[in-house]
Amino acid sequence: MALVFGAKYDVSPRRNAAKTRRNFRSSASTMKSHTAEISKNVYGEPLVPCSFDPLTGFIRDGCCKTDEDDPGTHVVCAVMTDAFLKFSLARGNDLLSPRPEWHFPGLQAGDQWCLCATRWKEALEHDVAPPVVLESTNLKALKLIDIEVLKLYEHRHPEAL
Repeated sequence: MALVFGAKYDVSPRRNAAKTRRNFRSSASTMKSHTAEISKNVYGEPLVPCSFDPLTGFIRDGCCKTDEDDPGTHVVCAVMTDAFLKFSLARGNDLLSPRPEWHFPGLQAGDQWCLCATRWKEALEHDVAPPVVLESTNLKALKLIDIEVLKLYEHRHPEAL
């Protein structure tokens, strides 16, 4: 045992090698789940980032990617509106308030954010669905929302017009 900064560590090469192999396999598995396939947008093209400021995405990489650890399926890149933010708050999901412990700045109208497909669909049913950036919306959104419906809510960036 070695004492490093007040903590005891087993420096046995055999034990540490086994631990390193376990950690590597675990890291490789995690990395594989996030990088094995290139995420596609609703057009079947490579997914375009949704937002880096604020930093969005279930894995906080700016893109609306999802995996088996994402219970909400954060795949719809939406442009926040006051109506949607109030709706979300009323549903128990406060996207307005900063949460420093989660490195979450709080959202405001105009921010782009990866939403749960089910929440976007729920907002649609209540006439408060925010506009959607289709090139940044994951193809997996089409499992829950029809492409024609999404097209009705398409947000076009001024520079793309």
